[in-house]
Amino acid sequence: MATAFSLAHYTLFSLRTSSLFLHRRRNAFNHFSVPFSSSSSLSTTDKRKCRRLVVSILELGGVKIAKDDVVRDDPTNNVPDTIFSKLGMQLHRRNQHPIGILKNAIYEYFDTNFSTKFDKFDELCPLVSVKQNFDDVLVPADHVSRSYNDTYYVDSQTVLRCHTSAHQAELLREGHTHFLVTGDVYRRDSIDSTHYPVFHQMEGFRVFSPDEWEPSGLDATSYAAEDLKKCLEGLARHLFGAVEMRWIDTYFPFTNPSFELEIYFKENWLEVLGCGVTEQEILRRNGRPDNVAWAFGLGLERLAMVLFDIPDIRLFWSNDERFISQFCSGQLGIKFKPFSKYPPCYKDMSFWINESFTENNLCEVIRGVAGDLVEEVSLIDNFTNKKGMTSHCYRIAYRSMERSLTDEEINDLQWNVREQVLNKLNVVLR
Repeated sequence: MATAFSLAHYTLFSLRTSSLFLHRRRNAFNHFSVPFSSSSSLSTTDKRKCRRLVVSILELGGVKIAKDDVVRDDPTNNVPDTIFSKLGMQLHRRNQHPIGILKNAIYEYFDTNFSTKFDKFDELCPLVSVKQNFDDVLVPADHVSRSYNDTYYVDSQTVLRCHTSAHQAELLREGHTHFLVTGDVYRRDSIDSTHYPVFHQMEGFRVFSPDEWEPSGLDATSYAAEDLKKCLEGLARHLFGAVEMRWIDTYFPFTNPSFELEIYFKENWLEVLGCGVTEQEILRRNGRPDNVAWAFGLGLERLAMVLFDIPDIRLFWSNDERFISQFCSGQLGIKFKPFSKYPPCYKDMSFWINESFTENNLCEVIRGVAGDLVEEVSLIDNFTNKKGMTSHCYRIAYRSMERSLTDEEINDLQWNVREQVLNKLNVVLR
């Protein structure tokens, strides 16, 4: 889909606007040395080569991407070391990991109900061209998601994919009509228990030909919409059981009509996914002007947090055996048992901001210093003085999920954070 659809806490590009897979609630509707292309678009040969290399490397136990290919000395590059360190980890391909268990449960549903019609892709290279990530899925040239504040740029024409929809056009052109795309996606975002700059999405896409809808007596759009709802209601029951559901009409610029599916789960309405009938322009551009299609998008972390009772998104990246050992391949919905309750430590930081200041940039700086030891960054106060200068005060929560942090350690982190914020963001500390 034009970008991954929304799920209750991570939509497509961080959730700050109402577009379909871009900025809806931060959900989802979607080390080897290999020189990745920095041209305006990756060639089909290069992309297929990347796929083969990823697969072969995984067979050897890991995916490696040369650091110089991603973290470059380029004025448009904004990929930090902390993001590079996550490339190739592919949690969705680990069958005993909650993300992999959930992916396989969704696969099981589609295999059972659609006789293996859906082609599955979960090893596609995360480095894509700007054209693939934005232009091919009709993202407007002035859309906020294209900004360096929201997207990780390798160079001016190459990004770390923001959504699995970046592969949609290529797959359509290659002749695929039913497919599921799963992968790690990257977005600059805030810091709290449900947001992380790397997460995982799955997109589903199905194309219909005239001989499928014409016998039904329905027009093409109505036929696709009806099929879409039936498919996704079945998926929701497969994952959550016999739950109450409701459809919400909504607006997405790349599907028409567009819907959100909510389920009543644990005494609350939970937004599960976004979906819709694909805009004809996408099909027309990719050689299918006479067809109609639907698409949906899921944020896998969001669903896994609900199904497995995982309270903090950082846990998905933990190598602690106390986390990893709790899950088994094929067992959906095992409830996570917390193994630590280490106390958080709060540190406040105040500064006068400038016109270029953004909270995403602040969070990137803090992550660059503290990594996963930072649990949350929240704005607790702001004011503008008589001279028109605006001050922000942020509270930073430090907490390890595996051990108690020492006072000396936390003080060193905070001192380094203050120094980096001063040097990199050009603010005036108070």
